[in-house]
Amino acid sequence: MTVIGIIGAGEVGSQIARVAIAHGHHVVIANSRGPETLKDLIGELGPSARAATAAGAAAAGEFAVVAVPLKVVNDMPAEELAGKIVLDTNNYMIWRDGHIPVIDSGEKTVYELRQEHLRRSKVVQAFTHIQAPRITTAGTAAGTRGRLALPVSSDFPEAVELVTRLYDRFGFDTVDNSPLREAWRSAPGQPAWDALQHQTRDELITNLARARRVTLR
Repeated sequence: MTVIGIIGAGEVGSQIARVAIAHGHHVVIANSRGPETLKDLIGELGPSARAATAAGAAAAGEFAVVAVPLKVVNDMPAEELAGKIVLDTNNYMIWRDGHIPVIDSGEKTVYELRQEHLRRSKVVQAFTHIQAPRITTAGTAAGTRGRLALPVSSDFPEAVELVTRLYDRFGFDTVDNSPLREAWRSAPGQPAWDALQHQTRDELITNLARARRVTLR
Protein backbone atom coordinates (compact mmCIF):
# COMPACT_ATOMS: atom_id res chain seq x y z
CA MET A 1 0.00 0.00 0.00
CA THR A 2 1.14 3.54 -0.73
CA VAL A 3 2.33 5.47 2.31
CA ILE A 4 1.48 9.18 2.26
CA GLY A 5 3.30 11.60 4.54
CA ILE A 6 1.02 14.43 5.68
CA ILE A 7 2.44 17.54 7.31
CA GLY A 8 -0.42 19.36 8.96
CA ALA A 9 -3.22 17.69 10.91
CA GLY A 10 -5.80 20.46 10.74
CA GLU A 11 -9.02 20.35 8.73
CA VAL A 12 -7.44 19.75 5.33
CA GLY A 13 -4.67 17.39 6.42
CA SER A 14 -6.98 15.23 8.54
CA GLN A 15 -9.60 15.03 5.78
CA ILE A 16 -7.00 13.97 3.22
CA ALA A 17 -5.86 11.33 5.71
CA ARG A 18 -9.43 10.04 6.04
CA VAL A 19 -10.10 9.81 2.32
CA ALA A 20 -6.68 8.29 1.64
CA ILE A 21 -7.21 5.55 4.22
CA ALA A 22 -10.72 4.90 2.89
CA HIS A 23 -9.10 4.16 -0.48
CA GLY A 24 -6.48 1.78 0.84
CA HIS A 25 -3.51 4.03 1.58
CA HIS A 26 -1.47 4.31 4.76
CA VAL A 27 -0.68 7.71 6.25
CA VAL A 28 1.98 9.12 8.54
CA ILE A 29 0.75 12.44 9.84
CA ALA A 30 2.39 15.28 11.75
CA ASN A 31 1.42 18.54 13.37
CA SER A 32 3.38 21.37 14.96
CA ARG A 33 2.84 20.22 18.54
CA GLY A 34 4.31 16.72 18.46
CA PRO A 35 3.13 13.16 17.71
CA GLU A 36 1.80 12.60 21.21
CA THR A 37 -0.89 15.27 20.66
CA LEU A 38 -2.39 13.30 17.75
CA LYS A 39 -3.51 10.35 19.86
CA ASP A 40 -7.23 10.99 19.34
CA LEU A 41 -6.90 11.47 15.59
CA ILE A 42 -4.82 8.32 15.19
CA GLY A 43 -7.37 6.43 17.28
CA GLU A 44 -10.07 7.56 14.87
CA LEU A 45 -8.05 6.83 11.72
CA GLY A 46 -7.14 3.34 12.85
CA PRO A 47 -4.25 1.00 12.11
CA SER A 48 -3.49 2.50 8.71
CA ALA A 49 -2.25 5.70 10.36
CA ARG A 50 0.52 6.69 12.71
CA ALA A 51 1.80 9.99 14.05
CA ALA A 52 5.30 11.39 13.59
CA THR A 53 7.25 14.60 13.50
CA ALA A 54 7.15 16.63 10.30
CA ALA A 55 10.53 15.22 9.33
CA GLY A 56 9.37 11.71 10.14
CA ALA A 57 6.21 12.05 8.06
CA ALA A 58 8.21 13.48 5.17
CA ALA A 59 10.73 10.65 5.33
CA ALA A 60 8.08 7.92 5.57
CA GLY A 61 5.89 9.05 2.70
CA GLU A 62 6.33 7.84 -0.87
CA PHE A 63 4.97 11.30 -1.58
CA ALA A 64 3.92 14.05 0.80
CA VAL A 65 1.08 16.47 1.47
CA VAL A 66 1.87 19.85 2.99
CA ALA A 67 -1.31 21.16 4.59
CA VAL A 68 0.08 24.19 6.38
CA PRO A 69 0.52 27.82 5.29
CA LEU A 70 3.74 28.92 3.64
CA LYS A 71 6.20 30.82 5.82
CA VAL A 72 8.55 33.37 4.26
CA VAL A 73 11.44 31.47 5.83
CA ASN A 74 11.13 27.77 5.05
CA ASP A 75 9.98 25.62 7.96
CA MET A 76 9.47 22.38 6.00
CA PRO A 77 11.90 19.41 6.22
CA ALA A 78 13.54 19.98 2.84
CA GLU A 79 16.07 17.18 3.20
CA GLU A 80 13.46 14.52 3.95
CA LEU A 81 11.25 15.78 1.11
CA ALA A 82 14.06 15.81 -1.46
CA GLY A 83 13.28 13.79 -4.57
CA LYS A 84 9.59 13.46 -3.69
CA ILE A 85 6.37 14.87 -5.08
CA VAL A 86 4.94 17.35 -2.58
CA LEU A 87 1.25 18.26 -2.73
CA ASP A 88 0.79 21.82 -1.47
CA THR A 89 -2.78 22.46 -0.29
CA ASN A 90 -2.11 26.02 0.81
CA ASN A 91 -3.87 29.16 -0.39
CA TYR A 92 -2.35 32.61 0.11
CA MET A 93 -4.54 34.39 2.64
CA ILE A 94 -3.32 37.87 3.55
CA TRP A 95 -5.54 38.05 6.64
CA ARG A 96 -3.80 34.92 7.94
CA ASP A 97 -0.32 35.03 6.41
CA GLY A 98 0.35 38.76 6.22
CA HIS A 99 1.65 40.39 3.05
CA ILE A 100 4.34 38.61 1.03
CA PRO A 101 5.56 41.26 -1.43
CA VAL A 102 6.61 38.95 -4.30
CA ILE A 103 3.13 37.41 -4.28
CA ASP A 104 1.34 40.74 -3.92
CA SER A 105 3.24 42.13 -6.92
CA GLY A 106 2.41 39.13 -9.09
CA GLU A 107 6.08 38.27 -9.48
CA LYS A 108 5.56 34.77 -8.05
CA THR A 109 2.77 32.52 -6.88
CA VAL A 110 2.69 31.03 -3.40
CA TYR A 111 3.46 27.63 -4.96
CA GLU A 112 6.53 28.94 -6.76
CA LEU A 113 7.82 30.11 -3.39
CA ARG A 114 7.18 26.66 -1.92
CA GLN A 115 9.09 25.17 -4.85
CA GLU A 116 12.01 27.52 -4.09
CA HIS A 117 11.96 26.34 -0.49
CA LEU A 118 11.90 22.71 -1.62
CA ARG A 119 14.26 22.89 -4.58
CA ARG A 120 14.88 19.14 -4.72
CA SER A 121 11.20 18.25 -4.51
CA LYS A 122 8.44 18.38 -7.12
CA VAL A 123 5.80 20.75 -5.78
CA VAL A 124 2.23 20.56 -7.04
CA GLN A 125 -0.80 22.60 -6.09
CA ALA A 126 -3.61 20.26 -5.00
CA PHE A 127 -6.82 20.22 -2.95
CA THR A 128 -6.86 24.01 -2.78
CA HIS A 129 -10.34 24.48 -4.22
CA ILE A 130 -12.55 22.41 -2.00
CA GLN A 131 -13.80 23.02 1.50
CA ALA A 132 -12.15 20.56 3.84
CA PRO A 133 -15.27 18.61 4.93
CA ARG A 134 -16.20 17.98 1.28
CA ILE A 135 -12.94 16.15 0.55
CA THR A 136 -14.56 13.05 2.04
CA THR A 137 -18.15 13.68 0.93
CA ALA A 138 -18.26 15.40 -2.49
CA GLY A 139 -16.52 12.77 -4.60
CA THR A 140 -18.48 10.82 -7.20
CA ALA A 141 -17.72 8.04 -9.66
CA ALA A 142 -15.92 8.82 -12.91
CA GLY A 143 -18.38 9.81 -15.61
CA THR A 144 -21.00 11.08 -13.17
CA ARG A 145 -22.83 14.05 -14.65
CA GLY A 146 -21.80 17.28 -12.95
CA ARG A 147 -18.76 15.73 -11.27
CA LEU A 148 -16.81 18.29 -9.27
CA ALA A 149 -13.51 19.36 -10.85
CA LEU A 150 -10.39 20.60 -9.08
CA PRO A 151 -7.34 22.38 -10.52
CA VAL A 152 -3.75 21.19 -10.38
CA SER A 153 -0.57 23.13 -11.18
CA SER A 154 3.05 22.01 -11.26
CA ASP A 155 6.28 22.40 -13.15
CA PHE A 156 6.57 18.60 -13.23
CA PRO A 157 4.24 16.48 -15.42
CA GLU A 158 4.72 13.45 -13.19
CA ALA A 159 3.38 15.44 -10.24
CA VAL A 160 0.31 16.44 -12.24
CA GLU A 161 -0.21 12.80 -13.21
CA LEU A 162 -0.06 11.69 -9.58
CA VAL A 163 -2.60 14.27 -8.44
CA THR A 164 -4.86 13.48 -11.39
CA ARG A 165 -4.90 9.81 -10.33
CA LEU A 166 -5.61 10.77 -6.72
CA TYR A 167 -8.40 13.15 -7.69
CA ASP A 168 -10.04 10.51 -9.83
CA ARG A 169 -9.73 7.85 -7.15
CA PHE A 170 -11.16 10.20 -4.53
CA GLY A 171 -14.02 11.21 -6.83
CA PHE A 172 -13.03 14.37 -8.68
CA ASP A 173 -12.21 15.49 -12.21
CA THR A 174 -9.00 17.40 -12.94
CA VAL A 175 -8.11 20.56 -14.85
CA ASP A 176 -4.38 21.01 -15.45
CA ASN A 177 -3.51 24.66 -14.85
CA SER A 178 0.27 24.22 -15.10
CA PRO A 179 2.92 25.49 -14.67
CA LEU A 180 3.12 26.88 -11.14
CA ARG A 181 3.35 30.43 -12.44
CA GLU A 182 -0.23 30.07 -13.73
CA ALA A 183 -1.65 29.09 -10.34
CA TRP A 184 -2.72 32.70 -9.70
CA ARG A 185 -5.68 31.96 -11.98
CA SER A 186 -7.32 29.95 -9.21
CA ALA A 187 -6.33 32.25 -6.34
CA PRO A 188 -8.85 33.69 -3.86
CA GLY A 189 -10.98 36.34 -5.53
CA GLN A 190 -10.67 34.88 -9.02
CA PRO A 191 -13.71 33.34 -10.81
CA ALA A 192 -12.51 29.78 -10.21
CA TRP A 193 -12.24 30.49 -6.50
CA ASP A 194 -15.63 32.14 -6.29
CA ALA A 195 -17.21 29.03 -7.84
CA LEU A 196 -15.35 26.48 -5.71
CA GLN A 197 -18.55 25.21 -4.11
CA HIS A 198 -19.26 23.39 -7.34
CA GLN A 199 -17.90 23.58 -10.86
CA THR A 200 -17.58 20.92 -13.51
CA ARG A 201 -14.47 20.44 -15.58
CA ASP A 202 -15.80 22.61 -18.42
CA GLU A 203 -16.88 25.31 -15.97
CA LEU A 204 -13.50 25.29 -14.25
CA ILE A 205 -11.68 25.60 -17.58
CA THR A 206 -13.85 28.62 -18.41
CA ASN A 207 -13.32 30.21 -15.00
CA LEU A 208 -9.55 29.81 -15.17
CA ALA A 209 -9.57 31.53 -18.56
CA ARG A 210 -11.62 34.40 -17.11
CA ALA A 211 -9.01 35.16 -14.44
CA ARG A 212 -7.53 38.65 -14.39
CA ARG A 213 -4.26 39.48 -12.69
CA VAL A 214 -4.64 41.64 -9.58
CA THR A 215 -1.56 43.09 -7.92
CA LEU A 216 -1.18 44.70 -4.50
CA ARG A 217 1.54 47.28 -4.18
